[in-house]
Amino acid sequence: MKILVIHQVPYRKMSYHLGLDHDRHEVTYIGYPQRMADLPAELRCRRIELTEGEDLVEGVTARVSPRDGFEKLLSLSEFGILQAWHIRRHLGLAGPSLEQIERVRDKVSMKQALADSGIRHPRFEPAPAPCDALPWTGRTVIKPRQGASSEGVTLHDTAREALTAYWKLDDRLDFQLEEYIDGDILHIDGLVSDGTPGDLVVSRYINKPVEYLDGHVIASHQIPDPHGRFRHFAEQVVKALEIESGCVHLELFETAEGELVFLEIANRMGGAGVVNAHLGHTGVHLPSHEIAIRLGLERPAPAEPSGRYHGWLVVPGHHLGTRGHTITVPEAVRQHPAIDALHVLAPEQPLPDHITYHEWLVPVFIEASHADAGELAAFFRECARTITVEPAPAGG
Repeated sequence: MKILVIHQVPYRKMSYHLGLDHDRHEVTYIGYPQRMADLPAELRCRRIELTEGEDLVEGVTARVSPRDGFEKLLSLSEFGILQAWHIRRHLGLAGPSLEQIERVRDKVSMKQALADSGIRHPRFEPAPAPCDALPWTGRTVIKPRQGASSEGVTLHDTAREALTAYWKLDDRLDFQLEEYIDGDILHIDGLVSDGTPGDLVVSRYINKPVEYLDGHVIASHQIPDPHGRFRHFAEQVVKALEIESGCVHLELFETAEGELVFLEIANRMGGAGVVNAHLGHTGVHLPSHEIAIRLGLERPAPAEPSGRYHGWLVVPGHHLGTRGHTITVPEAVRQHPAIDALHVLAPEQPLPDHITYHEWLVPVFIEASHADAGELAAFFRECARTITVEPAPAGG
């Protein structure tokens, strides 16, 4: 099979070689210089490098054509799904429709598609008129209609304050207003094949993704789903949004009363430590299985599950500036039996200047597991309480 890969996600996150036989198939990678540089030198493939800063769709379509004979296109990035639609049209390849893509990329379209499904979701307003009031009065979120990692999200104490902030935005049409839902945030990760979700794993966040923007630690740990309540919710969402294939990363609220409320969904694998946690708990390597599903290949045999609940914790550094820093990880954390991997930024490495969850860029990243989900959660809370990152004094 002749395959074109739009290479946007770091190779160490995708490990394409685990799911794609490069000796059996004719694989071409195309992408920007920084990303292409992380392809393993020994990987058998053709490589096409774009010019830094050029439009991805224009760059790809200028370099490949239907005459090249590509049979499949792989684009597994959150940000490449829409671009891939244009490139598939250029190459004459089948794939999801623009409407299907919007339902998993645009946070307004996905909630509109749930309108008659019976699935509760936050009330929202994509384009209020200048004199309109919102149909709720309390805490309100302004968030981009598209995007990931909670970038651009702001929280306001009242609907009136949110509207005032909304009208000050120059690019307000790219944003929506949404009522704040009070509750824990969970995420469900798995795979969809022929419209049927499977290999679903439920995890609960410690702190919320939006709090990570302000410098709070975020963690996630898997939890049991003995009665299938969360799995059933995910199945309903996948069916309502007509997701046909690939990874899904579904985020939802669980209120104090136990009600489940849809937050958003992405038709790609989750970030941070989701892939390794999922692999440990289920034996399923999400990227490899997604590649097989999207290419119509036989899925790899899963590894042996660990029999434990897995999770991850990230200590941010983007809010501290890039100058020197001091990281303190207590010895009790370093030696804890739940620890599977501990990544600590080297003193000579600068703190990240942007929001990231990559373990090789953040000050501290922990992967851990335990036979008891509650014990794992308690360990992560202790980590969040005791691990510190202090920037060097100005002028120091």
